[in-house]
Amino acid sequence: MSLTKEVKQEVIQKHGSSPADTGSPQVQIALLTRRITDLTAHLRQHPKDHYSRRGLLKLVGQRRRFLDYLQRKDIESYRNLIKELGLRR
Repeated sequence: MSLTKEVKQEVIQKHGSSPADTGSPQVQIALLTRRITDLTAHLRQHPKDHYSRRGLLKLVGQRRRFLDYLQRKDIESYRNLIKELGLRR
């Protein structure tokens, strides 16, 4: 279920300021969004997998907290990121 090394590098290059930028909120939100979409697809195949559903809900809450933080600190970056990722906020 976790992301492969190549997928992580692709997301970091797209949303980070440098290839080593893994801690910025933009990169973390993008990585969480990718994991959430993968888990959502998994749960469509396996609707009774309640453990993965719980993990999905935890990831969604974590992403929401990162988005709230980014909105407080840098509203323009927040707006660009949700437009880029296609989030409904």
